[in-house]
Amino acid sequence: MKRKVSLDSPHTPESIPYIIQNLKAAYGAPKAQRGLDPLDVLIETILSQSTTNANSDRAFDSLKRRFPTWEAARRARVASIEAAIRSGGLARQKSVRIRELLNQIHKRRGSLDLSFLTTAPLEEAKQFLASFKGVGPKTVACTLLFACNRPVFPIDTHIFRIARRLGLIPEECSDEHAHSLMGEMIPRERYFEAHINLIRHGRRLCRPRDPLCEQCCLVDYCDYYNNR
Repeated sequence: MKRKVSLDSPHTPESIPYIIQNLKAAYGAPKAQRGLDPLDVLIETILSQSTTNANSDRAFDSLKRRFPTWEAARRARVASIEAAIRSGGLARQKSVRIRELLNQIHKRRGSLDLSFLTTAPLEEAKQFLASFKGVGPKTVACTLLFACNRPVFPIDTHIFRIARRLGLIPEECSDEHAHSLMGEMIPRERYFEAHINLIRHGRRLCRPRDPLCEQCCLVDYCDYYNNR
């Protein structure tokens, strides 16, 4: 296997354009959904932590049915929020976190409107979201990329696994450092596409156990495959 070297900067392996293009050939070009509410995405991402997509989707839909507005949820008892999101797992912890988050946003901003994140300086938007308990780099990045169309690359467990196997990030790499490294490697205009397609790839082929390497479109660039 030819060793990856940088073409444009010390942070950009030459394999990146081919990885993104091969994923696009395999999974298509995903289309971003416009007009999402940042607070919806923020809470939906919190609900997705440590559970499956199906469970978190059910919990979010149940929460929205129970509380038509986030102000209603903010004024509700924690037990009512917990009951609404029980299908998502870790309902007790997440209900407390959501209630505290809503109260803190209202206290700081005077409302629950987070539309300012769309136009605020990017670092300020990141710092604002990261200042809340339970909001890590992935949640910050998902909120800004999906709801605000800001150039931030989110890394979930699938992307972590694939990036390590490809040799793009070290085996021992913190969440924050991985976000920084991958954000530097991937072209900003391809963030959404790369994020979605890497997740699709992780679910279908590059699985935690028994990855289907013989069917993989990235084997030519994969340290894991070539070192097995």
